[in-house]
Amino acid sequence: MDKPITSSEGVNGESSRRRRLRSRTGAVSRVLYIPVIWLGIGIVVVAVGWISLLSMLSAERRQAENSALVEAGILARGYAGHLARTLDTVDQLLMVLKLQWENSEGKLRLEDYKNRGVFPEAAPFNVSIVSRDGIRLTSTFGPNVERSSPDVSDRPYYMAHVNAPGDFLFMGLPTWGRATGNAVIQFSRRLTSRSGAFDGVVLLTVKLEFFTANYDTVTLGEHGFIGAIGTDGLVRAARTGATVYDPATNPIPAAPDFSIAAGSRYFAENTMFRDGRSRYVGWQQLSGYDLIALTALDEQTFMAPYGQRRTSLIKTAVSLTFVVLLLACAAALVALRMAARKRQLEMAQSTYRIATEAGSEGFYIARPIADESGRIVDFEALDCNRRGAGLFQLRQEEFIGSKLSYLHDPVSFHRAYQALLQAIDNGEFEGELELSSRDESLHRCVYLKAVYAEGNLAITMRDISKEKSHVRELERRGNEDVLTGLPNRLWVQSFLPDAVAQASRSGKKLGVLFIDLDGFKKVNDTMGHAAGDEVLRIAARRLKDAVRPHDKVVRLGGDEFLVIVENIVVEDDAAHVAERVLQGFNKGFRLQEGTASIGTSIGISIYPGDATDAGSLLEHADIAMYSAKTAGKRTYRFFDASFFDALRARLHRESELRHGIERDQFVLHYQPRIELVTGNTSSLEALVRWVHPSEGLLTPVDFIDLAEESGLVVQLGELVIEKVCAQIAYWAAQGNYVVPVSVNVSSRQFNEANISKVFQRTISRYGIDPRLVEVELTEAAMMEDSEQVTTALCDMRNQGMALLVDDFGTGYSSLAKLQQLDFDVLKVDRAFTTQLGKTDQGNVFFEAIITMAHALGMRVVAEGVEKKEQLTILRHLGCDEIQGFLVARPLAPTANQADLFRKVLAMPT
Repeated sequence: MDKPITSSEGVNGESSRRRRLRSRTGAVSRVLYIPVIWLGIGIVVVAVGWISLLSMLSAERRQAENSALVEAGILARGYAGHLARTLDTVDQLLMVLKLQWENSEGKLRLEDYKNRGVFPEAAPFNVSIVSRDGIRLTSTFGPNVERSSPDVSDRPYYMAHVNAPGDFLFMGLPTWGRATGNAVIQFSRRLTSRSGAFDGVVLLTVKLEFFTANYDTVTLGEHGFIGAIGTDGLVRAARTGATVYDPATNPIPAAPDFSIAAGSRYFAENTMFRDGRSRYVGWQQLSGYDLIALTALDEQTFMAPYGQRRTSLIKTAVSLTFVVLLLACAAALVALRMAARKRQLEMAQSTYRIATEAGSEGFYIARPIADESGRIVDFEALDCNRRGAGLFQLRQEEFIGSKLSYLHDPVSFHRAYQALLQAIDNGEFEGELELSSRDESLHRCVYLKAVYAEGNLAITMRDISKEKSHVRELERRGNEDVLTGLPNRLWVQSFLPDAVAQASRSGKKLGVLFIDLDGFKKVNDTMGHAAGDEVLRIAARRLKDAVRPHDKVVRLGGDEFLVIVENIVVEDDAAHVAERVLQGFNKGFRLQEGTASIGTSIGISIYPGDATDAGSLLEHADIAMYSAKTAGKRTYRFFDASFFDALRARLHRESELRHGIERDQFVLHYQPRIELVTGNTSSLEALVRWVHPSEGLLTPVDFIDLAEESGLVVQLGELVIEKVCAQIAYWAAQGNYVVPVSVNVSSRQFNEANISKVFQRTISRYGIDPRLVEVELTEAAMMEDSEQVTTALCDMRNQGMALLVDDFGTGYSSLAKLQQLDFDVLKVDRAFTTQLGKTDQGNVFFEAIITMAHALGMRVVAEGVEKKEQLTILRHLGCDEIQGFLVARPLAPTANQADLFRKVLAMPT
């Protein structure tokens, strides 16, 4: 019989079966678990992908809309600039016609101008002169206009000026022109009689389409929009695609509020434009005009590329969704085979171990060591590669088991300890550390990366000591002036803000001395750059000797230095430093090339009284130095806000002058020179006038000195030469008898531009006789001992131009120079003309000048003749020509005046 089964055996067998069942169940669960995880990952990836895609598309749409708004704003600014230039041109034309009409006392005929081609048939505008009674006197419309619309006194452009206190530019609303039937905008200015009373208007009508002719279909498309809207909300001109809106059509029923001068905004459909389309609108208010330039990009057109891209991306995303789900299923199957690769992973880990041994970085495994309270107090090295142990000059067996506190000195240990704690808290740490061994035999800068995983730290460490040393050397060189060894401008940019912050914290003052060397340029020019470098090195040494030990001396560049004076109590402390600097430069500089006298001009600004930031301190010290220069040099000045305001006003005027030259705001008047024997006009002097936008007509006394100082006289001079040659060519083309015209040329034009080439090129372009152009230069320009000046004068004489000495007697002319350069005419300054008849010495002096000039073969012109008595004396003394208010004031170049120039003048007796 079989042995009976005891109860104990039954229980154990049942337990074993249950364990096997649980094992099989667990295995099956693990097998099923892996595919579920991968499928879940696939679903998550798809979900994240769609969320990212939709978010990206939303961001791209916002970006496209922002781009549309930005582009609309840019287009508006460009269109505003175009409108401003157009209106400036319109206003300048009205001003010129106004001046010509008033100067000609109503004899100007616009029909003649049109017949001569000044106003071509294809021009988008017409001009009229309307009398004080509202009758059109002359125009460019055609011969029948006066009969069709004789009385225009009911028109806004006329009524606006009738009772106006002064002249201004009138701009009307779009309307239909009575004379032409065209859609136009009318501009007008007031005409004034000699008594100052209203004398009519000068009218300029511009075709409405001209203001939107720059519509760019490529940029704006077929449904874009440009237009000009008044600040009153009324449309002046507008265009959409090929459609130019006439006065009867308003494309914007209700203009939105453009309360700010410039901006851009999106307008949805049916909210702004009559055609109901959505657009991105940009606007820019015109400076000086009550107009707003408006541009708009059609939303449907502009966003079309985005819509196409969105459709394409969604189609791609749908395809990728199926691909990702298929890959997730495939990954679930592949995961089942991962167990078979466990051995391969172990082999890979072994290979990685070999790789770490061969690498250039130190590799470590460290274990945190905690005290009884659980606080980490140290770290123990569990493993390392040879490179890691070598960084501490130890073998692997010596390094493994060592504690971090044993490997480093206390300061270095604290740095490494904090870095590894941060790695434990954040999961990783990466950065640079300065580490030293306990016996301080090693000091290294390392790049450390620590990753915390499964209770231990995996650490890689690379020695970057050489790289850091190289970087520090580069920084030192970058902050040091090579020539003098002083800190340079780059150093100041990093040091001065910190010094200002420190002064703010301590409550003390900080002084900045801006120092410029006086006489340095002369040394550089006469002795050479090597001598200049020697001066800079000596100046650096003297500055360091003059200042206090803790003051900072900096070379900014060129011959400019800076002294930073810290911890001063009163401003006099900075003044004492400046005085020591001035004294330090009293002694001459002994150079290899000789001895040079070098001084200093010093500007001082004080924190916080003069400025509260580093940039302003430097700027104000520079301005104070300029004040010291203007005060005579070799002195110091504190920053003065009033001087700064004056300098700023001068810079503003210089900017206006530069803008005026660029926008051609200058006109020429001509004053005749009269032969005393015949009474004929022998020549004209071209005199420039500035038609300032707000100040009116300015004479040279208001701007010529500034042009000389700033160098703008070179550009202005070329503009004058251009206008003179063009005027001579125009007079000649009209069949008038033309006399020579003289042009004033400054010394800067000789030194900074090839003035003879400028004359030659301009004369050739207009095809005029060089003998019709004369050159006037002052005694100062004539006396410059420059080969460049002499060569230019000889070139101009060889071209056939006459040479004149202007304002003779105010400088220090040399008879040898006059004879050497072979001048043709000597113009005696008005200061001597005014003395005629007052004293015998005045007459004798003038007679001596005439005798000398005639002996050198030169004609003599008396400037500033205003009295008949002066004329009588000049005739008696044998003077050749006169110029002054007695015979003619400077006149605008109208046709009637051109006739006057060729007639014999009735000379006063």
